[in-house]
Amino acid sequence: MTEQTPVPGSYDDPEMPWNTLTEEAIGDWNRNVIAEFRANEGVVGGAYAGGSLLLLTTTGARSGRPHTVPLGPLFRGEQLYLSSFIEKTYPAWWHNARRHPAVTVEIGERTVAATARVLVGDEYAEFAAWALADNPDLAAFQATIDRPIPLVTLTFA
Repeated sequence: MTEQTPVPGSYDDPEMPWNTLTEEAIGDWNRNVIAEFRANEGVVGGAYAGGSLLLLTTTGARSGRPHTVPLGPLFRGEQLYLSSFIEKTYPAWWHNARRHPAVTVEIGERTVAATARVLVGDEYAEFAAWALADNPDLAAFQATIDRPIPLVTLTFA
């Protein structure tokens, strides 16, 4: 069997931040991406250059403080959903959205209120089957972990 070269920017790309940075370094990297996003009306370079990006602000599940994270928006028709490539546990934003579903989303120069909904049960199973069939990066990630991928939908106010 021959080893395949990962597609640049894919989950398996060894140059992508989630494959090269420690958790602490990812926090620093996120802060820099957030600052660049806000300074340039949603346009950033680096790993996100040319791609879509949003900033999701949640309320901390334990702390009650606001937390902002850059994420790549995913779509199923008109439905915006979010996931993440964190291998050891569900991401903090997922736990926050589950506890406090009122979130703020920054897209380009707009900031809008939204409601996050963590998918569960049969709805999760149906949506995950579709998401994994439609998104090769999520499917590649799911193949590396033993827990279901995180899936959250957003509804705008």
